[in-house]
Amino acid sequence: MGSLRTLRCVSVVWRPGLGSCAPRRNAGFGTEARKRKDLVEDQPFPGLLRTENLGLEELAHVLRAAVVDQKGPLVTLNKPQGLPVTGKPGELTLLSVLPQLSQALGIEHQELQVVRASGKEASGLVLLSSCPQTTSRLQKFFTHSRRAQRPTATYCAITDGIPEPSEGTVHMALKLERMDGIDLAVPVTSPSRKDIQEGVKRTLSRFHVMATGCGCALVQLQPLTVFPRQLQVHMVLQLCPILGDHTYAARVGTVLGQRFLWPAETTKPQRQVLDEALLRHLQLSPSQVAQMPLHLHLHRLLLPGTGPKDPPSELLAPLPAYFSRTLQCLQLSQQ
Repeated sequence: MGSLRTLRCVSVVWRPGLGSCAPRRNAGFGTEARKRKDLVEDQPFPGLLRTENLGLEELAHVLRAAVVDQKGPLVTLNKPQGLPVTGKPGELTLLSVLPQLSQALGIEHQELQVVRASGKEASGLVLLSSCPQTTSRLQKFFTHSRRAQRPTATYCAITDGIPEPSEGTVHMALKLERMDGIDLAVPVTSPSRKDIQEGVKRTLSRFHVMATGCGCALVQLQPLTVFPRQLQVHMVLQLCPILGDHTYAARVGTVLGQRFLWPAETTKPQRQVLDEALLRHLQLSPSQVAQMPLHLHLHRLLLPGTGPKDPPSELLAPLPAYFSRTLQCLQLSQQ
């Protein structure tokens, strides 16, 4: 069995650029964002993965360049936004490219398995393993941590709106409901035992506002349960949808400057709408908002220590370039 002893922490530091809107609170994720002026001026969403003309070999080379750590049986990637983990036969997914990625990494005789990964719309850490025993040990660690309500995954997100209070937990039962051919997460208030038996799941997340500016917030999110798009729905329930959420942001309405929730069962997904002041800060046109990626990044992942009494080790993934650009535009600074 491969050892976890050789894991190391990969960390870089982000330094804020200049902006027009002063922040009210500073933050400290300890990640990297380029300070170059062209992040703002050249293109609105730099660094996005375009899969239209990519084949498996090309995608494997993209992911090879995204490796942030490779020790023993473990390979850690910084997954680009928009790449799904699974999909239909013939679709370009993380699972479909694993044989080509193994070859690109020089371990073609070892089968890689996905241990932990951010979802399609999120960017960030993906943990792969070529050792079944190591995979089993890690999965048991994650399962035990969830049951003990110890977070192992930390995301960072930029929200349209500032959560109040600035720190807390979101408890909500969720179910998947099909609407226009899409499975959507829908809140369920006071679920019955029958609801739980039929697939309703109680979900829990922690949130902490790390910085604010221009009516937006940089938020640290830690899911303590696993449910599709749980973090997006939880931020919507706080009336602060994540930037680039074109699925659930429509559930937040505004009347005379006050936000409220539309009924989830009757609100169809649509392009996120941002007010004119925020568009000016982001230097975007209304039509460009439709291409805005979800600003949700799996930034940190805790792994078990080498011994039973050893503290967990951690892996960190730098922010995508478009995320850094948005931080710079909104002057959401980190230290």
